Amino acid sequence: MSKPGGRRPTPVSDVLTAVIRQAGIAERVEQASVLPEWPELVGEQIAAVTAPRSITVDGTLFVAVSTHAWMSELQMLERQLVGRVNERLEARGSGARVQRIRWVLRV
Repeated sequence: MSKPGGRRPTPVSDVLTAVIRQAGIAERVEQASVLPEWPELVGEQIAAVTAPRSITVDGTLFVAVSTHAWMSELQMLERQLVGRVNERLEARGSGARVQRIRWVLRV
């Protein structure tokens, strides 16, 4: 169904995208998109013992870890995990990047 004058309604997603771009926060929104996608990015085993918490403007991703042993293991995998996250962002054409992951013990 068209609006009077023959124009079609603008999809809400298009309106939101425009508002986000105009507000200058598109890159931050892209960075934040890795939080809900964390399990898919790191796999079931790592997702079961971690929980992403936040990401800073400079690209530091804070992730809670269940034990010290896992924290040590994940520190060694950090470069690979950052690469996976950034591949996903690049695939979307985003300029957003994760620079580092900071592991914190979950309490």
